[in-house]
Amino acid sequence: MTDKINIPANLPKTPIEEGEVCICFYLRKVARIITHIYDEKMRPLGYRATQINLLGVINQQQPVTVKALAGSTDADPTTLIRNLRVLERKDLVHLAPGEDRRERLVTITAKGQKVLAKVYPVWKAVQDQIAAQVGRERLHQLLGDLGLALEKVQKK
Repeated sequence: MTDKINIPANLPKTPIEEGEVCICFYLRKVARIITHIYDEKMRPLGYRATQINLLGVINQQQPVTVKALAGSTDADPTTLIRNLRVLERKDLVHLAPGEDRRERLVTITAKGQKVLAKVYPVWKAVQDQIAAQVGRERLHQLLGDLGLALEKVQKK
């Protein structure tokens, strides 16, 4: 028998079992709300938070294979390719054959780097807004806890 995770008083109960929280439900809910905040601020620039995050990861890891990028972002390779094609059409990334014909290498273009520089102040403002709303110390603790949880659930 597993220990029951009790719902904090400020969270509504889910229909799974009275008095127990669905971890997936609440993590996804918070992620959707925070993603929406980023998307709203980036919309005037023509980008979504997920696109900017992906561009940032590519910028740090380039040149990177699609397989390695999928691994580092925990993305399904098929979905990742679809998202990369959107960035490629906007001339933000370049996809090229790797050493192995089955492999694709991803690099960021000069335009992609300019976009990252352009959106950085907006991204930073959202970061600061969320940190102020949540509390910097609480947010730091939350991110640390999520990092530890990620390590535990990724181990196979």
